[in-house]
Amino acid sequence: MSSSTRKTIAVFGATGHQGGAAVRALQAQGTFRVRALTRDPGKHRGLAEEVVEADLGRPGTLRAALEGAYGVFLVTNAWGGGDERAQAESAVRAAKDAGVRHLVWSTLPNAQAISGGSLPVAHFSNKAKVDGVVRDAAFEHHTFVMAPFYYQNLARAGAAAPQKLPDGSTGWALPMDPNAGGIAMGDIEELGPLVAGAFAQPARAGQGQYLPLVADTLGFGDIVETLNRQGHAYSFTRVPREVFSNFFPGAEEMAQMFEWFEKYTYLGGAMTDRIALAREIAGKKPTAFAPWARQHLPVAASQPERSQA
Repeated sequence: MSSSTRKTIAVFGATGHQGGAAVRALQAQGTFRVRALTRDPGKHRGLAEEVVEADLGRPGTLRAALEGAYGVFLVTNAWGGGDERAQAESAVRAAKDAGVRHLVWSTLPNAQAISGGSLPVAHFSNKAKVDGVVRDAAFEHHTFVMAPFYYQNLARAGAAAPQKLPDGSTGWALPMDPNAGGIAMGDIEELGPLVAGAFAQPARAGQGQYLPLVADTLGFGDIVETLNRQGHAYSFTRVPREVFSNFFPGAEEMAQMFEWFEKYTYLGGAMTDRIALAREIAGKKPTAFAPWARQHLPVAASQPERSQA
């Protein structure tokens, strides 16, 4: 199929984890023409067939960026500054005004509602509050994908990388029970095939389905045990929430998140059927943590290996 006859998918966050994974998977699939959306297209020429300016913080840039697109993958960045919910709602309206037929929105559970207000976890709940806006826009097709706790968070430069602890060990000091095993995890690169599959199968995935990417459901005790079995020497220390909340700016919201994981699990409840459908739509079983870690989290040469006996 020639580029001129393929439908166009516009991808927000094309230089980030989720959007980048979507761009790569859509290009590999070859069914659609890909339009990468970025605040600075001049820096990212060649990222996709089209690279177009779109800034969620400047709603006036959105309508033109989405004109002529059949589908849109929308993801927002809770830590990028601005009002995440307002940015997402502006993008939904712009997509509807531009005649987009299929919107795929990257959402998360409404922790605030599920916890009765005790755990707002804004970077979860603000996304969930946009779901109704997506439904009410009445696109021909719409899909909700749910990204997991990224394995990449645990890498050296990740948001939840192991740290040097006061007792001299290296590992994690977090406000949760390490044996609470409800963290839905996965390789965020594998969100790409799920997004591409949703666009390619609107009859199965474009009627408001929720599609969570879940490769493994673990606790930090499982994470530490897996990594140490592979030769690392990590530790885990549970710290009180009120102590953790003072560790760094934004730590209170992270403390809420870890308490959410412990009390309600990452997804806020069982989603067995949705997880199974997501795997069918993606066309593959996602990579479990142990093999991913073996490849991507090698034992550092300077770190003494644990005995494998």
